[in-house]
Amino acid sequence: MLARSALCPARAFATRYPPSTIAPCGTIAASFSTCTRPTKFQQSQRSSISSQATFPRKTAVRNASTSSPSAASPTPSTQVQLTWNGFFALRRTRRRIGQACSGVGAIGVTYYGLTTMLNNGYDAVLSAQLGNVDPMMVMGLSTLGMMAVGWLIGPIFGNQVFNLVYRRVLGEFGRKDSAFFNRIKRHRVDPTASSLANPPPDYYGEKIGSVAGYRRWLKDQRAFNLKTGRYKGSR
Repeated sequence: MLARSALCPARAFATRYPPSTIAPCGTIAASFSTCTRPTKFQQSQRSSISSQATFPRKTAVRNASTSSPSAASPTPSTQVQLTWNGFFALRRTRRRIGQACSGVGAIGVTYYGLTTMLNNGYDAVLSAQLGNVDPMMVMGLSTLGMMAVGWLIGPIFGNQVFNLVYRRVLGEFGRKDSAFFNRIKRHRVDPTASSLANPPPDYYGEKIGSVAGYRRWLKDQRAFNLKTGRYKGSR
């Protein structure tokens, strides 16, 4: 009876507290030494555990915009490339468009001006103001003036048409046009050394239509400088 009464509290304690819950306490208790002062290894282990608990490690998160560099920068296929021969071809096209617009402008301004003068009798008024000059001469001079005005304002509309049609390559065309003009200014001859027998060869470079034409233009400038004695070697 005494043995049975002594085992009953132990059995009830084992049922209430199973070994799985008692084992961690035992391991924790076993980890502590009987010494009052912990070792250096335990101190370093505790400090590393506390630092990890206090300062969690930050993971680097990469944004979606930087994950694909090809999406941020334009692909080479979308960039318009313009060669020098293509530039000279576009330059010739712009000149032709300007000439066509000059012809249309000269005809339009002359027609509108002459119609207005004849309908309102401005030819007689101008003839009287100029000292009774022949009205036919007044009309002839007016026609020449109107044609000149229309021819001069034609390239203004021609450039607008060119910029509208070739707007995709307009930026690259402008950069090459500026570089080409700087080359012309640097390599062309001095016009003060020219004469009727030796005129300057294509001073503004308007006849250049290709890279080969530009090289031929350079040779002409060099030959002119050799004739005048102003050749200073290749620059």
